[in-house]
Amino acid sequence: MKQKSIYIGLLPVMLAFFCMGFVDMVGTATNYAQKDLGLDDATANIFPSMVFFWFLIFSVPTGMLMSRIGQRKTVVISLIVTAVSMLIPFLWYDKTSLIITFSLLGIGNTLMQVSINPLLSNIVKGDKLASSLTFGQFIKAIASFSAPLIATRAALMFDDWRMIYPLFLTISIISTIWLSMIHIEEEKQNEKGVGFTQCFKLLGNGFILLSFLGIMCHVGIDVGTNVTAPRILMERLGLTELNDANYATSVYFAFRTAGCFLGAFILARFSAKKFFALSVVLMALGMVGLYFLEGELILCLCIGLIGFGNSNVFSVILSRAMLFMPDKKNEISGLMIMGLFGGTIFPFFMGQATKFLDGSQIGALIVMSIGVFYLLFLSMKIKEERKTMIEN
Repeated sequence: MKQKSIYIGLLPVMLAFFCMGFVDMVGTATNYAQKDLGLDDATANIFPSMVFFWFLIFSVPTGMLMSRIGQRKTVVISLIVTAVSMLIPFLWYDKTSLIITFSLLGIGNTLMQVSINPLLSNIVKGDKLASSLTFGQFIKAIASFSAPLIATRAALMFDDWRMIYPLFLTISIISTIWLSMIHIEEEKQNEKGVGFTQCFKLLGNGFILLSFLGIMCHVGIDVGTNVTAPRILMERLGLTELNDANYATSVYFAFRTAGCFLGAFILARFSAKKFFALSVVLMALGMVGLYFLEGELILCLCIGLIGFGNSNVFSVILSRAMLFMPDKKNEISGLMIMGLFGGTIFPFFMGQATKFLDGSQIGALIVMSIGVFYLLFLSMKIKEERKTMIEN
């Protein structure tokens, strides 16, 4: 009976993870909108920046809201906002509507990311949490992987890539209704709620600060590769049509999906810190290859290595941070999700660097490489932190 109740709560939460993946269509949408509206890289990169800007503004307030109304209700609100964001671009399509759409998508995703991870921790306990978070990221990655393929198919069949929005709108509505109908027993948190001061005080802890910066780099690389992968293929292979290069984003998310799937099992049995280090090394190899190698197959392999390596970084960092201070899960979740603001910072500087180098995507790669170098550094600090925790 207990096992049955776990699945009753787990299934709608996993569908919500799928809806969380809608945010990753921002790369595909940005590239199509850039073509449709005739924008340069620096201007087009405003769109993904608008999505992730709201993580800075709404992460801590979401933690405060979550302490008042509960985690499940906060996820339901996030799904409603996501559904609205899926409706706008199908009815109204220009630069202004896209900014509004991506802003709502970012707000909805902020609400969801802050609340869904502690919600899942009420269903799955202890050492299995990292594995379960990774499985949730695997479900999310399915949406991320399918979005570019669906958009490309819609562009070819209907001459309108925006046909993806009604499909995702329908799924959002189903997820909202399903999660609204179930009950999940939530652990009691601080009755006074989560405040800005409590959250930002946590940055005074060295491990939490390093984890926060690690989340920023993870999502910066994720969004950066999402947006830049098709541009790299177009630049290196001399392609002129986005439809011919858009599959590069799906390659990235296909490898990331595979990484999440394998990571769910690996993290359940083996050392998280060693797997984290291996993941970052794979990302570094892929990044180096994009600088120096040529050819469609090898470039796709390098993009895939970055996707596979980046697939479990978020889960490991977040789960270790939450387990490091288990009595402050809401504060930790809000603070770590605020780190997704890196998805605003990286595309901005990538666009500027590309513009500085006369449109060369090497500029974007340089900015992403900074994030990879930091994660290499963090992999060593995680090992040291583990030793410190054992000693204490």
